[in-house]
Amino acid sequence: MDASRTRRIPRTAAALGSCCLALLCGCSAAGSPAGDPATARAAAVPAAASDLQDQYQRVIKDVLPSVVQIQASKDLGSGVVYDGDGHIVTNAHVVQGEKKFKVTTANSEEPLTATLVYSYPEQDLAVLRLDKKPNGLKAASFGDTEKVEVGQITLAMGSPLGLSSSVTEGIVSATGRTVSENQEGGGTGATIPNMVQTSAAINPGNSGGALVNLDGQVIGIPTLAASDPDLGGSAAPGIGFAIPGSMVKTVADQIIKQGKVTDSGRAALGISGRTVVDVNYQPAGVAVVTVKPGDAADKAGIRAGDIITGLGGDHVTTITSLAESLAADRPGQKTKVTYSREDVERTVDVTLGEQ
Repeated sequence: MDASRTRRIPRTAAALGSCCLALLCGCSAAGSPAGDPATARAAAVPAAASDLQDQYQRVIKDVLPSVVQIQASKDLGSGVVYDGDGHIVTNAHVVQGEKKFKVTTANSEEPLTATLVYSYPEQDLAVLRLDKKPNGLKAASFGDTEKVEVGQITLAMGSPLGLSSSVTEGIVSATGRTVSENQEGGGTGATIPNMVQTSAAINPGNSGGALVNLDGQVIGIPTLAASDPDLGGSAAPGIGFAIPGSMVKTVADQIIKQGKVTDSGRAALGISGRTVVDVNYQPAGVAVVTVKPGDAADKAGIRAGDIITGLGGDHVTTITSLAESLAADRPGQKTKVTYSREDVERTVDVTLGEQ
């Protein structure tokens, strides 16, 4: 990944800084008196900046001890201390199929060991538990996703490129994004709804860490950065995505209490499928490979070999577009599915099942 370029500060910016210093000293560049309202407003600007910096530092001091580094056999990521019992929440793609991990906390000079409780790849979340809970372990506080707004200042905390306890800053760029992950070697991973988009830098190793607001609440788990096809798939600067904090709590609570996810809240058709192309080799729909007996598609009469081209009001061209359309729906919701069988287009009403 290319390092960020450093820009030189123009001479005019340095001159402006000198001017502000003069105003703080009660002087006036234009000969105006020190008590002039314009002078007072200018003096308030650095004071406000100082207050904001103090708030940044308070949040970092409060939350960073709850962010840990997770070392798997072939990968490295981040995690967040979820409770006082030593549970740590992270991304499923950080743990992969492994069961044992090394975890470095803020209070541990040497890595501790942790065991996987459960991994839920459908939402790209997993929970670990420290084998021995260290003294001073501090759980993070998770915020309400419904209160996250575009423009809020955010801090991303984690171990990008193995640099533990790193912090980057940005804002909430958007909410409610549905994003499909790319798997190594091609293919589509989890499709995750309602993600928080942020301009805070998210790099390899940040996965599973904390996206934090200025109230010191974790509002998301940084999971991936957008890639730019025009740059050969390199990360697109300033476009990162985090799993919303409310969803993290929903999944983590079920895993901790029941050892698995029993109520995902994610809609499903109950099929496996693959993308098909038309005569021009363009994506043209999803061919149904298998149908789960008794599930939504089966009850609606959809069979293996049918080609799904629409769900609700969405046009379906790929397996990813189908997953993204389903991500916006809920189990039990009724919708229409358009498909073709032997070149005859049909539409049926389907009551969606649960993933």
